[in-house]
Amino acid sequence: MFEVLVYVYENYWQGDACPELPRLGRKLTAAGFDAEEIQEALVWLDGLNIAAQSTQINLPAKAPLDGADSNTAPPCIQPQSANSLRIYSIAEQVHLGAQSLGFVSFLESSGVLPPHMREIVIDRAMAAPGDPVTLDDLKIIVLMVYWSFGEEPDALVLDELCDDAEFRLPH
Repeated sequence: MFEVLVYVYENYWQGDACPELPRLGRKLTAAGFDAEEIQEALVWLDGLNIAAQSTQINLPAKAPLDGADSNTAPPCIQPQSANSLRIYSIAEQVHLGAQSLGFVSFLESSGVLPPHMREIVIDRAMAAPGDPVTLDDLKIIVLMVYWSFGEEPDALVLDELCDDAEFRLPH
């Protein structure tokens, strides 16, 4: 499944250029991917689209300029308090593993993974195969979450997400 996601990211890096899922499925078949992998990836991408769209709808908007009553606005995601703490369930801890949870914590503490995107990363990681999810697979998930919001991580984060740590030399 992750090979399919990487292909989608590389070929449709501008999220709005990505075709609808049925058409994407046909393109992936033509590219030579296995039907089962394509189906897994399409189901996973559908979940990502739903999560990203519902989050974008519920993000806080700027104050209305026309003096509209703010009590009639749809409920939105409240900003996370500086003193808040994300507690991971046992299932999340087992499925993600220490290495992936540490990486999510690193991205969040670095200020590059806001709480609403973190929750989508966790949700999509929980929907991914693998027990635990490998760090390389989690990095693909993070890239796909950025992609679903139409954002590109800054160069240093992108380097961290795409770099193969196995070939790094310590200084």
